[in-house]
Amino acid sequence: MLLMELLVIISTILLLYSLLSFVWKAFDRWRNQNCYLLEYICYKPSDDHKLPTDLCSEIVIRNTRLSLSDYKFLLKVVVNSGISEDTYGPRCIVQGAREECPTLDDCFEEVNDCMFTTLDELFHCTGVSPAAVDVLVVNISMFAPSPSLTSRVVNRYKMREDVKTFNLSGMGCSASPVAIDLVNNIFKSRKRTLAVVVTSESIAPNWYSGTDRSMMLGNCLFRSGGCSFMLTNDPSLKHRAKMNLKCLVRTHIGADDDAYNCAMQKEDDDGRVGFHLSKNLPKAAVRAFSKNLQRLAPKVLPVGEQALYALRTLRHRLWTSKVVKVDAKSTAAARVNFKSGVDHFCLHTGGAAVIEAVGKALGLTKYDVEPARMTLHRWGNTSASSLWYVLGYMEAKKRLRKKDRVLMISFGGGFKCNSCLWEVLRDLQDGGVWEDCVQDYPPQTLVNPFMDKFGWINEENINTEGRNIPSHINI
Repeated sequence: MLLMELLVIISTILLLYSLLSFVWKAFDRWRNQNCYLLEYICYKPSDDHKLPTDLCSEIVIRNTRLSLSDYKFLLKVVVNSGISEDTYGPRCIVQGAREECPTLDDCFEEVNDCMFTTLDELFHCTGVSPAAVDVLVVNISMFAPSPSLTSRVVNRYKMREDVKTFNLSGMGCSASPVAIDLVNNIFKSRKRTLAVVVTSESIAPNWYSGTDRSMMLGNCLFRSGGCSFMLTNDPSLKHRAKMNLKCLVRTHIGADDDAYNCAMQKEDDDGRVGFHLSKNLPKAAVRAFSKNLQRLAPKVLPVGEQALYALRTLRHRLWTSKVVKVDAKSTAAARVNFKSGVDHFCLHTGGAAVIEAVGKALGLTKYDVEPARMTLHRWGNTSASSLWYVLGYMEAKKRLRKKDRVLMISFGGGFKCNSCLWEVLRDLQDGGVWEDCVQDYPPQTLVNPFMDKFGWINEENINTEGRNIPSHINI
């Protein structure tokens, strides 16, 4: 009898131990599958990289293949671009006039300055040694030397021999969420892991010096920039983290030929390489954006808003099926209210038209799109790193408060639309790269001085006196 009671007690203890062990392992697995953003550092080039109006004019004039109509086209694009005189370009173009024949050293100088400047500050700010990094990701789409750029970073900082490195190329402006998704998937199988991501773009070897207007657009919009950021799933570092990743959605519509070909690197008719942006790009962007939002909405919106959206959509379809005239108000009534689940929007700074279109589709106010518009104005389109400059603006303006939810949306060639939702873990107020100028934003006007200085190009009878007109142009 006593033996039986002892066996029951032992069995109960073993059962409780197994149950507690199972619960603890499940809790530990859940706890280690978070993705925390510890810190991010945006790149601010030195002032000798700036592209003021007069210098931009000199760079354009150096292309002797351009005609007067090409100048008029470029002026129209730049005036409507929403970009200021404070953006930056690579030294080989700004100072060396080598845009048509950049050397390999020019390319390395550009990426080295961005990568190592931001990484040095990142390791200094966090107090984390490069030897503690478990995962390294570098995404620079248009420059992929051998050894890889990740190997360049490993060599520079003497990282461990077991560091896991990933060099992403060709991902375009949507590369940041791709890199975050890669790291987040690694976190699911590795505990207490520290990851560093470097995101930038290489302008030096990709400047277009031809006359194809679909390729000239890139010269007007893309600017030098970059960002390095640190992610971890270590719960002991949560108190130091700025944000926690809640969900990430990636959409790729490259199976469609028009979408695949709308943004790609190619040669023009004269054999000059450039980045082609076709007239089908807006259509592809709308389709990818719509597909992405369909998958994102259930992950982001509260249940009440999802139910309201379902009712609005049903009512909208019933009205349409009855051949009732549908005006703009009834169409807008079926729109999802993303602001019910998101507090701040980091929109890709692909251009003024892109920001306006995405903002309109999401029903955002001028206040909501201000960070993206100001980032485009101050820094230009810095490709995959632009989201982090937008986030930096929000933080510098002290908009980000604990429990706020931040949605990042980016577009990239392929064609891709990627989005991710973050939760702010504490009040954020670091000035970062905006510290010396955020007090001037938003300015009273975003009009750049290009039209004032070069509007005479559009005159029917151009007065050539006192104007820097290239000799090859026939007025």
